[in-house]
Amino acid sequence: MSNRTSSSRHDDYILMLPFLAHGHLIPFLALAKQIHQRTGITLIIASTKLNINYLRRSSSNQYENSDSGIHFSELPFTSSDHGLPPNTETTENLSLAEVVGLFYASLSLETPCRNLIHESIGKYGRPPLCVISDVFMGWAVGVANSFDTVSITFTTCGAYGTAAYMSIWLELPHRKTESEEFEVTGFPKRCRFHRSQLHQFLRAADGSDRWSRFFQPQLKLSLKSHAWLCYTVEEVETFGLQILRDYVKRTVWCVGSLLPQAVLNDKSCSPSSSLSFSKQRVSKEVGISVAKLFEWLDSQEPKSVLYISFGSQNTIGATQMMELAIGLEKSLKPFVWVIRPPLGFDLKGEFRQEWLPEGFEERLKGKNLGLLVRNWAPQLDILAHKSIGAFLSHCGWNSVQESLSQGVPIISWPIAAEQSHNSKMLVEEKGVCVELTKGALGSIVGDEVKKVIDLVMESNGEGEEMRKRASEIKLQIRAAVKEEGGHKGSALKAIDDFVAFLAHREENVKSKDIIT
Repeated sequence: MSNRTSSSRHDDYILMLPFLAHGHLIPFLALAKQIHQRTGITLIIASTKLNINYLRRSSSNQYENSDSGIHFSELPFTSSDHGLPPNTETTENLSLAEVVGLFYASLSLETPCRNLIHESIGKYGRPPLCVISDVFMGWAVGVANSFDTVSITFTTCGAYGTAAYMSIWLELPHRKTESEEFEVTGFPKRCRFHRSQLHQFLRAADGSDRWSRFFQPQLKLSLKSHAWLCYTVEEVETFGLQILRDYVKRTVWCVGSLLPQAVLNDKSCSPSSSLSFSKQRVSKEVGISVAKLFEWLDSQEPKSVLYISFGSQNTIGATQMMELAIGLEKSLKPFVWVIRPPLGFDLKGEFRQEWLPEGFEERLKGKNLGLLVRNWAPQLDILAHKSIGAFLSHCGWNSVQESLSQGVPIISWPIAAEQSHNSKMLVEEKGVCVELTKGALGSIVGDEVKKVIDLVMESNGEGEEMRKRASEIKLQIRAAVKEEGGHKGSALKAIDDFVAFLAHREENVKSKDIIT
């Protein structure tokens, strides 16, 4: 159980339990690859059938084969047993009521998980070295303890966002004041939070509501794990990590950006290599001709294009969509917009021209001003392209990592989860972001859209300073996963230290067995 230079025991394996959301599944898969490449330990990722199928497609069969050491295991799950639509196994395209239903349904995976560990003991002759579980799967800590193995919580968010999310949910500080602003345990007074940064169901939470009754016990259980892994870079989130470590009172290892190594090289994407990065992380149909997309990007000036996407499961209101389109057209900045039907409509349904200004798409084509991409685009490949100058994003953590790994500053429009906390950190602590508005129905007008776009994409002044700071973070992200001249980047060292922790505990267990 050391680096690749020495082979691991054939019966060493780790069980991984991601939450049922694409933004959680992909980091778990990438972490599994990273651990296996450095140690040779077998990784078993367990989830529901449709999620396992998604992971297999996303891995492009490059991870799972007889020698890869990364295996997938299906946990029995029937969504209709939990009042959910048939074949509902991720948060994608769900209403809020259905999302909270899926959270509760995930609790039913505990018994299948225990059965899987029993089967694995029969196969490998021992329990897993550890169980790495999602922060929302707190019940897995008790499962690991019952098999006398190590429980590790993996947060697929950044340190600052995780600490804020947990502290606010567990203590509901906004309920203890009439003020619009409030302090959050673990954060200094200068980091005051605002009610507008909370999602509507968190603003209304009182500890007895359905959301609180899920999040509070699961987050408390996650705090009882032996240690934590965090999807961030030590040098990038020094401040957030200090807060998180003080809050969880556990060792927290930072595993880096978990992006494909190729995208962390200093080379721009080209049409011939398009999708090479994105297809290593997700498996979805592109809503535009790939050749057309990259041909258009190649025709633009460096750092001149604004990329717009709100993630795989978000959209904005019809009024907001109209004003965003007006502002984009007024800005005269070229853009690529991943567009879906607005809030209240089927996200997978056909897009109607009535949701945009009359003649909008025709004018874009006539002026060669922008591209509208239906449903999904190869985001990582686009952000890696030399023409991209800024990213209008919901600030989901995967998107933040992808953007900053390419030195691309962000215009934020946080919608749900910890996204507003990510935005706050990027604005206040890192200076690489300007917030446009908050929430799917946030107040927005076309003139303000134009103003913010002009600010971030200007070739001098604040826009240039933001790009410089983003470029510094890009170098930190890339240095964290480099190993050369006898020096290991911080993310690689963290993974090695994590595995050394498991080895040390394993040796202690052996010693006790011998004494007994």
